[in-house]
Amino acid sequence: MDDARLVVFGYGNPSRGDDAAGPALIERLTALQATRPDWPAAELLTDFQLQVEHAVDLQGRDLALFIDAHVACPAPFAFSRLGAARDVSYTTHAMTPAALLYAYEQVYRRPPPPAFLLSVRGERFELGDSLSPAAETHLGAAARLLEKLCAQPDEPVWQQYCSR
Repeated sequence: MDDARLVVFGYGNPSRGDDAAGPALIERLTALQATRPDWPAAELLTDFQLQVEHAVDLQGRDLALFIDAHVACPAPFAFSRLGAARDVSYTTHAMTPAALLYAYEQVYRRPPPPAFLLSVRGERFELGDSLSPAAETHLGAAARLLEKLCAQPDEPVWQQYCSR
């Protein structure tokens, strides 16, 4: 969806238990999007990890949302505003969302679109694990927030949902 003003990145490894939270939420959003033709257009992307090439996916967007599993965030999730920042992941093959926004600034010589991070609380991340019961519950809560966000992709509205 090249004309979509919103891009949503769900990243994580579906073979590593709760790390599948990002891709699992993209699957739910894809199903909801199919039944909601009235929703604003959104490009929904999944990958195992963020890479510098994803800066291309930010071009022409008004808003970006990153979804990932985290072991240290409060349950069921945390929702926060992101800023561009050069960090240690900037020179690796896997990047943080902040480093990706920084790379966008460096490549395109302009600010990236406003960006937000939805961190879903996870507990089990071992290879071969399935989603934990706690992560399933957290995904349900996160999906309810995502439905609200995707129905109204507007930076000031999203800011109101940010964790305090």
